[in-house]
Amino acid sequence: MGKVVIDQERCKGCMLCVEFCPKGILAPAKEVNSKGYHPIECNDEDECTGCATCALMCPSVCIEVYR
Repeated sequence: MGKVVIDQERCKGCMLCVEFCPKGILAPAKEVNSKGYHPIECNDEDECTGCATCALMCPSVCIEVYR
């Protein structure tokens, strides 16, 4: 259905995408990026509907959604 691509280095882990994801498939990564943030990652791409709500909510504009 959909594929979420998150630029791990630009993500600040603000969690807005996590809060607004209707499927609840986004979560903070255990690892930190080079800036010390826990970037967001997609836990279950098979469940992604490609709605792109996460990309619309991202203030860092680091999420792309492909259908």
